[in-house]
Amino acid sequence: MMYDVIIIGGGPSGLMAAIAAGEGSKRVLLIDKGNKLGRKLAISGGGRCNVTNRLPIDEIIKHIPGNGRFLYSAFSEFSNEDIISFFKNLGVELKEEDHGRMFPVTDKAQSVVDALINQLKKLNVEIRTNESVKKVNYDHEKVVGITLMNGEDIGTKSVVIAVGGKSVPHTGSTGDGYAWAEKAGHTITELFPTEVPITSNERFIQEKTLQGLSLRDISLSVLNPKGKAIISHKMDMIFTHFGVSGPAVLRCSQFVVKALKKFKTNEITMSIDAVPDKNEEQFFQSVVSELKNDSKKAIKNALKGLLPERYLLFLLEKNDIDPLVTYANLSNEKLRSFIKDCKQFQFKVNGTLSLDKAFVTGGGVSVKEIHPKEMASKCKKGLYFCGEVLDIHGYTGGYNITSALVTGRLAGKNAAIYVKSGA
Repeated sequence: MMYDVIIIGGGPSGLMAAIAAGEGSKRVLLIDKGNKLGRKLAISGGGRCNVTNRLPIDEIIKHIPGNGRFLYSAFSEFSNEDIISFFKNLGVELKEEDHGRMFPVTDKAQSVVDALINQLKKLNVEIRTNESVKKVNYDHEKVVGITLMNGEDIGTKSVVIAVGGKSVPHTGSTGDGYAWAEKAGHTITELFPTEVPITSNERFIQEKTLQGLSLRDISLSVLNPKGKAIISHKMDMIFTHFGVSGPAVLRCSQFVVKALKKFKTNEITMSIDAVPDKNEEQFFQSVVSELKNDSKKAIKNALKGLLPERYLLFLLEKNDIDPLVTYANLSNEKLRSFIKDCKQFQFKVNGTLSLDKAFVTGGGVSVKEIHPKEMASKCKKGLYFCGEVLDIHGYTGGYNITSALVTGRLAGKNAAIYVKSGA
């Protein structure tokens, strides 16, 4: 059997590509090595599936620090608002939550996966699961087919590679697509983990002093060797047995990876501002007035509620302040030093957890070799890429899935157009 379009990979971008191809072509095959489609979608957003984000396009691009600007053309063809309409037409109503995040009203990721699979069946897209692709076959100018691990050759006029990166490997993303892309003449930019917890050898981390402690709405920064902030994110974070994690940390992680490499160093400094809404002097004055009001109270009681108790005691101890001391017996110098730590507690980090522990892969098929409105290869005719196999990566919050769905839509649609054109 000769297919018009073969989509390899049944994740968010592959499902979207298969639907778009199915709308424009009769003979479409979606092939996936796993036993069920949409595994990454099913676990995304804590099992609720953060389908997309409703922020303006410019804001979305800002939240995709890895080549987000490449997506401007794609968004002009199929935007986040189009994603919302697309799901509505499939019977999946979405609701908006904080920071523009869009979830299904059912709060169940599976309802999103089921709607996509039902649509594939309506369009008569052939689905083959538990089938591993060994290689994509090309002649000197175009795609001619694929070969499966079992030796079966399948002919096709176009192939969409939607196999993901190397993150969350238990969902099937094991980096298979990079070799097929290289064989076609594509460049693979260096792969690195993003949206990943950060590791540290600091004594307080190794001794698990703060393990399990969450800090809310802090501002976390990655500093360059001169002490200037490379990036800051105001969100929540958590201390772990190996370092730090939580939303602010995940967003800073790729900047830690890049800084370690750029400055050729084994450690980089991060800084926590636990009270980002006040500058240091304002904060100092407000703490002094608190302490004066309760001058007979032990400092740990007078400052109760200022910071989470474990963090307060940790910073007091770091500055050699007895938690039971009263304001009258506290040296101004130690108080100043404590205030400084509240505003910029600095600690060294030495890297991140590995790529297989990351939520998102940085690096991939170079976007310089992809037509931005079609997701078509500039190296081989009939070859298309979408989703995380491309060198595009965003923060968590619906940005990566948005990129996957938009690029998937364009790849599948244009693969079908290419076949119809008889090229």
